[in-house]
Amino acid sequence: MILYSARGVATLWEPQSLPAPDALSGLLGATRAGLLIQLGTPSSSTELAARLGVTTTAVNQHLRALRTGGLLVSARHGRAVLYRRSDLGDLLAGVG
Repeated sequence: MILYSARGVATLWEPQSLPAPDALSGLLGATRAGLLIQLGTPSSSTELAARLGVTTTAVNQHLRALRTGGLLVSARHGRAVLYRRSDLGDLLAGVG
């Protein structure tokens, strides 16, 4: 039996870029706009930090600002806090 690993598996641990529409980036800044786009599915700050290659502290600061602005909601799931876009965040991201 010959097994081949999936193509691109080594890139799983590389930091991802934060694609966001230019207008949204101009309004919120590139990092916050990118986080807002990423949070279509619930994620923890630790997951986001690992995915983006930044510190958890930096991600938490951005998440706190987005949540204060009503663009995110958070909920505790076991020992983790998961963040996702609110209805307002969906509208601003252009998916609602």
